[in-house]
Amino acid sequence: MKRWYKINCILIIMIIIFMLVIEYKVDMKNINKKPLSNVNKPKKLIIGRANDALSLDPANITDIDSLRVTVNIFETLVKYEKDGKDIVPALATSWKSSEDGLSWTFRLRQGVKFHDGTVFDANAVVFNFKRWMDDKNPYHNGKFEYWNYVFNGSPGLIKDVNALNKYSVEIKLNKPYAPFLSCLAMPVFAISSPEAIKKYGDDVYKHPVGTGPFIFKRWDINKSIILTKNEQYWGQSSKVDEVEFKVIPSDKERIDELKEGKIHIADDINPDEAVLIEDNSNFRLILRPCFNVAYIALNNKKAPFNNKNVRLAINYAIDKKDMIKKVYADFAKPAKTFIPPLLIGYDEDIDKREYDIKMARELLKKAGYYKGFSATLWVMNSPRSYLPKPIETANYIKDNLKKIKINVTIKTLNWNEYLNRIKNGEHEMALIGWMGDNIDPDNFLNTLFSSDNAKRGCASNYSFYCNSTVDMLLVQARQTDDLNFRKLLYKNLLQIINDDMPSIPLTHNMPIMVLNVSVKGYVPSITGNESLECVDIE
Repeated sequence: MKRWYKINCILIIMIIIFMLVIEYKVDMKNINKKPLSNVNKPKKLIIGRANDALSLDPANITDIDSLRVTVNIFETLVKYEKDGKDIVPALATSWKSSEDGLSWTFRLRQGVKFHDGTVFDANAVVFNFKRWMDDKNPYHNGKFEYWNYVFNGSPGLIKDVNALNKYSVEIKLNKPYAPFLSCLAMPVFAISSPEAIKKYGDDVYKHPVGTGPFIFKRWDINKSIILTKNEQYWGQSSKVDEVEFKVIPSDKERIDELKEGKIHIADDINPDEAVLIEDNSNFRLILRPCFNVAYIALNNKKAPFNNKNVRLAINYAIDKKDMIKKVYADFAKPAKTFIPPLLIGYDEDIDKREYDIKMARELLKKAGYYKGFSATLWVMNSPRSYLPKPIETANYIKDNLKKIKINVTIKTLNWNEYLNRIKNGEHEMALIGWMGDNIDPDNFLNTLFSSDNAKRGCASNYSFYCNSTVDMLLVQARQTDDLNFRKLLYKNLLQIINDDMPSIPLTHNMPIMVLNVSVKGYVPSITGNESLECVDIE
């Protein structure tokens, strides 16, 4: 009996083992039929956006769509922390200034290479500065508009740049400059490979070579830009293998492609589309900070916009709160002046003027235009971060101004032509805006209202407003490092500008992004330029 019991036990055990083997083989067959795991599949982050870049040469860029690409290819000497508050090392590991603020010494990071394999060192930094600042330099191929806006061209604020040794650079200034470090953190002052600049010449804007976490791979104009992971990057290695910036002009199509899984991020979405998707659990809405201003640039060199009362009348005639509700779906805040509220010098009580049609009509009569007049309002044909619905905004303004007998004709242009022509001062009225590049009021006020920046062909002062008192205060605010004194100077500046009303501040927009929930680690930058090495796809 015991013998049979043992035999039965052995048989049962053998049957169980046989069944397990059969089940294992079946599972292995099913596994082999399934797609390969994502473990070895390259990760590609795809960002859908309305506009293509205009250039990939950071020193010759003024538009946000170009900068959002180059900030991933190139690096600056210093940079802002993710929250935008503190300046931290980048290609420079440390720095110090002389007591008089006229000399700055930067110790450079060692062991860094450009994407073409050449060495980053002091000579590379000097080469780039000489290219930017010297209009006789053989590689000074472009307008270098930001250099002119920020450092007043050549000769300007920068006196000289020298290599002290292989990894130390000295920058000498002609005058103290309070926002100096903040300006060096701007992505337009990123360091390019000298060899690439020499090799590509005028075409360097199509062949970017930097030291950043991503390497340029391909640019199909008006279609997409593809970057690949820099395997030799000195800093944190990127979590995705490729990034594609895909041009999808229509907001609806960007959202549709997001829903279909063709892109991971839909950037600069207009408020109407955002409202439709904000409750969908498959997506996440991100609002960039209101670090911008949208405004109507009134050309002060052309009648009747050279008349202060006309400009004030236009300001009174536009119902900003109603416009934000109807056009922006409340994804914006009314602008009382030309800097966002978080900057020093901002005063909530600076302008208590509200929408007032009666006052607008009286001012127009006072200006001698009791019968009104006709004017053309220019508008770009595609959304910007500070102006997500440009055509709708223009039409709203047109309807408002009609109430005071200003008959507006709307003229629509493509972005590149638009920018070139308003820089040349061809407009009467133009919808435009500014995204802050650094956390300093100088970046807004000097750029938008300094007489130095009202030069036709390369203007950023699209009002072509010139005021000697404003110029003097701007210079004073740049040269003092006393924070309280700077704050007082900027308050005075804003009061003068608001009293003159050279242009009409409209809104501080909250740029909207929609992300697939699989996207992790995306932190919006206050300046709107995000480096993507920390972003992952799960």
